[in-house]
Amino acid sequence: MTVTQEKPARLIGGPGLLLVWFYGVMVVGAVSRSAYQIATEFDRAPLSYALSAVAGVVYGFITYSLVRGGETARRAAQFCCAAELAGVLVVGTWTLIEPSAFPDSTVWSQYGMGYVFIPVLLPLSALYWLRRSRAAATR
Repeated sequence: MTVTQEKPARLIGGPGLLLVWFYGVMVVGAVSRSAYQIATEFDRAPLSYALSAVAGVVYGFITYSLVRGGETARRAAQFCCAAELAGVLVVGTWTLIEPSAFPDSTVWSQYGMGYVFIPVLLPLSALYWLRRSRAAATR
């Protein structure tokens, strides 16, 4: 008797594929930028560069979870998107209230203004998509 393992339901159908693409671009942007800045000028703005590196890791995990699929991955992506949104809101507000704390910008500075506000729009879109994909899977 052969045991077949059912493949997890993919989360990247339709608009989910666009989310994966945007998160992939953000991974490359945040990780490459922070890696360069940490390697060459970390002492100038350590908090900014460390936060950009954290953002890149979060983007990478969300991308992986969306591609992996399945209920566990969906929940993990949902949790990370909520944490990402909280980070964008906290850092975005902090950079507006006390700009001197950030001698250089982060991915999340001013709610992602340097990235055309994608950092604040992406988790909102992803949370909506993940909620919708769960509702569609339960029908």
